[in-house]
Amino acid sequence: MKRRDLLLWLAPALTATLRGSRAQQQRRVGFLSLASADAFTGLADYRRGLDESGYVESRNLTISYRWADGDFARLPGLAAELVRENVEVITTMGSPEPAKAAAQATATIPIVGTSVAPLVMHFNRPEANVTGVSILTADLMPKRLQLLAEIVPGATIGVLMNPAYPEHDRDRKEIEDAALAVGVRLAFASASADPDFEPAFASLARQHVGALLPEAEPFFGSQRQLLVTLAARYAVPMMHEWRESVLAGGLLSYAPQLAWIYHQVGLYTGQVLNGVKPGDLPVIAPTRIELVINLGTAKALGLTIPPKILARADEVIE
Repeated sequence: MKRRDLLLWLAPALTATLRGSRAQQQRRVGFLSLASADAFTGLADYRRGLDESGYVESRNLTISYRWADGDFARLPGLAAELVRENVEVITTMGSPEPAKAAAQATATIPIVGTSVAPLVMHFNRPEANVTGVSILTADLMPKRLQLLAEIVPGATIGVLMNPAYPEHDRDRKEIEDAALAVGVRLAFASASADPDFEPAFASLARQHVGALLPEAEPFFGSQRQLLVTLAARYAVPMMHEWRESVLAGGLLSYAPQLAWIYHQVGLYTGQVLNGVKPGDLPVIAPTRIELVINLGTAKALGLTIPPKILARADEVIE
């Protein structure tokens, strides 16, 4: 057999071998979250997105996890650690702060994250090294307030806020403007650490609030079960940020699906590992916002959900 013919005959096998070798090559991803490891619920969906892109943790992928445990001040140091590890992509989860910390730590390593809108001017072709998903659930606060006002008409609505959250002032103004438009009275309480929650709920109870709206920020999200427990203890109807809180016994939520968000971030991370540049991956936003209601919790509160609200619900938990 001539050499040229031999090479042509061997080419498919050589190509398959090279592809298999690349598939088994160990890749490294950094993972930065404001939450704690035990509070974060999205790893299965994130890994599913990676799997669909050809990357399976512990097989051909190593993920270096960094958890800030709700402490914003730890994010820059954790991001710098991932850069020093020479990870190929940094995935950020939670509020914009993890993505901001990663972007400040590196201008070359691709960053794929949730809540990246403040770092990107053009969603269709993101600049620099950042892309991912735009959540912006804080923009849903006026709608959440309106829903509570319809469920508990005429009531003063308590607002739980975190003064340590960087977007606190902006969020408070948006809530106050929305309350003025709807004609709702507000009562405020603050919590920025675990010991603050019980006194905050007690303060709102003394102000005779008829419902409670927590600020859409990641520390409160990490305290999902505690908030559900306190809302039940103080018998206050509470609007939660995410469906997962309603599954855990909360009354209702109005938000996009977290599972979709985490899955999409996993897919994008895998595509970057496959050679796609961040600028070629448009920043996307959830198109479906779901209203989820737990009727069992409503019954326990002695609360009747108006039929028009039930009719608008995407999911009703009996």
